Order: sequence, then structure tokens, then C-alpha cells
Amino acid sequence: MRHVLGFDLGGTKFAFGIVREDGAVVASGRVETLADQGPAQAVRRAIDGARELLASSGFRAESLLGVGIASPGPLDIARGCVDGSPNLPGWTGFPIAGEIGKAFGLPARIDNDANAAAVGEFRFGAGKGFPNMVYVTLSTGIGGGVIVDGRLMRGANGNAAELGHLTLDIKGPPCPCGGRGCFEKYASGTAIAHRARAALAAGHPSSLAALAGGPDKVTSHHVLQGLAAGDTLAKEIWDETIEYLGRGFAVIINTFNPDRIVVGGGVTAAGDTLFGPLRKKALGYAFPRLAAVCTIAPAGLGGDVGVVGAAACAFEAAR
Repeated sequence: MRHVLGFDLGGTKFAFGIVREDGAVVASGRVETLADQGPAQAVRRAIDGARELLASSGFRAESLLGVGIASPGPLDIARGCVDGSPNLPGWTGFPIAGEIGKAFGLPARIDNDANAAAVGEFRFGAGKGFPNMVYVTLSTGIGGGVIVDGRLMRGANGNAAELGHLTLDIKGPPCPCGGRGCFEKYASGTAIAHRARAALAAGHPSSLAALAGGPDKVTSHHVLQGLAAGDTLAKEIWDETIEYLGRGFAVIINTFNPDRIVVGGGVTAAGDTLFGPLRKKALGYAFPRLAAVCTIAPAGLGGDVGVVGAAACAFEAAR
């Protein structure tokens, strides 16, 4: 089978792997990004790590089809670089794709990490067989990617489907994107933790502070722990989160008419506590004819989604 190199760039880690065309990760590695030290050092160390991985796995760079890179956006796809990403300050304009491609003598493509994950889930994961699919990641923020008639919707400059910045409330809290009331300000892991901490600061009785070792240490994980233990505040926070998620997913269904929404990210660790009520709310709020053809499922690629998604984009480019 053919193989590519996939790179998954994040604010804390820069992962890479050799990926087979059936989506299997043959070998993988990672380095710390050390993002505040700038892009040159991170890209250089990721290249060195990938070279060592190829050598130890018996691969030569010239035997590969290409390189795929998944990166936080926004991106300048044409120049192969980050373009104002809040997760990678100071990286704008550095030619990530060009440097990595040149190092291996291979064509290199960079894509938004959520878009790459969408392609990966469509080709190899929970979206396989669903030609109209939306991928949503519920994590620190909310991201998304959209597959329409079997192809990734990239948009005019490669930055389509910033689903975390759908507006739920025009008078809502300010968002770093410059808007107000964005989806991720209500339903991301960060938002869940923020609402819980605010409620504790306002004096609401709860076991969450004790679970976390202090009110300022509460995360979405602690809210889920409290929910399982019957904590009243945790249930209020979670029910509110499900309501926001249901509204946001209904907008996604009404906009893209998908036959499947694949959901990944850390918040999905809640399992049926998330997916049962989310399906009921989202499908109940969406137009019935659109809801009738849409299923909502957990992502299938797990922790490999970034590397496999990047590789899927490289395979797509090599067609």
C-alpha cells in the first residue's frame, strides 16, 4: 500500500506519523511545540523527529506520496502558513508546508485541523459511507469541517466551516474572534468550566470545588464527575450545555443537511450522557425533513485523528 507523512500541529504538541492509505498509522512520534519560541524551532524538531521515524521504520522519503499538515486556523492555504491563529501567536507567515515539503522532497499540503479531521473521519472513521457529513470537535473550543457530496468544503480561501463561531446570542459574551455570543462561548469544554466557576464564585452550593481541589481548578471533567455523583449545580450546568449544543447542532443540520454529524473532542468522554440528550435536542430543533436523514455519532479515530486527518488530505491531494 501507499504511504504518506501526516503532521498534526498543536499549541502544545507537534505529532507526526507514517500513515497507510487504509488509514492505519504504521508508526508515530511527537515533539513539544514550544509555540512561544516561534515556528522555526518547532518545525525543525518535527522534521528531525519524522526523519528518525522514517529511518527506524525502514521507509525512505522518496517512497512516500506526500505530506499532509493539520494546523489550527485561520490559515493562508496558498502560502502554506498560519494567518493570525490565536493558538499560535507569532507564527503568521512562516511557510510551514514549504519547509516540511522541502525537507522531504515531497509535495506538502496544509489544512485547518478540523477540516483535516473531517476528511479523516469521512475516509476512515465514523463518517465513512456518508457523503454529506459534518465533523464537530467539542474541546477547548469548538471547530468543524464539512463534507459535501463526498468532498471537503474548503471555501474561498480554505477557511470554511468555523462552526464554533456561529452566533447564538448577539448580546452574548465577547469572543476572541471579535464577535459576541459565539457557539463555543457556551458549549465548549472551556465554557462549561467557566460557567461552573462563575456559579461557585456566586455562592451556589456544590461539591465541584472539593472534587477539583479548589473552585478555580474546576474543569468540564469535574462537572461530569459531579453530574455522575448527583450534584445539583453540575446537572444545571450540563443541562444548559445540552440546550446550547442542541441549538447549535440544529443550525448545522438546517444549514448543511448532512446525513451524519460526527462529534469528537474531549467533551465526548461524557459518552451517552452527551449523545442521548444531544440527539434528542438537536433533531427536535432542526427542520423535521432534515432531521429525519441525519444521525449523530461519536468520532472513530480517537487520538490519531489529527495525524490521520492530515494524511487523508495528503492522499486526497495526490489523486
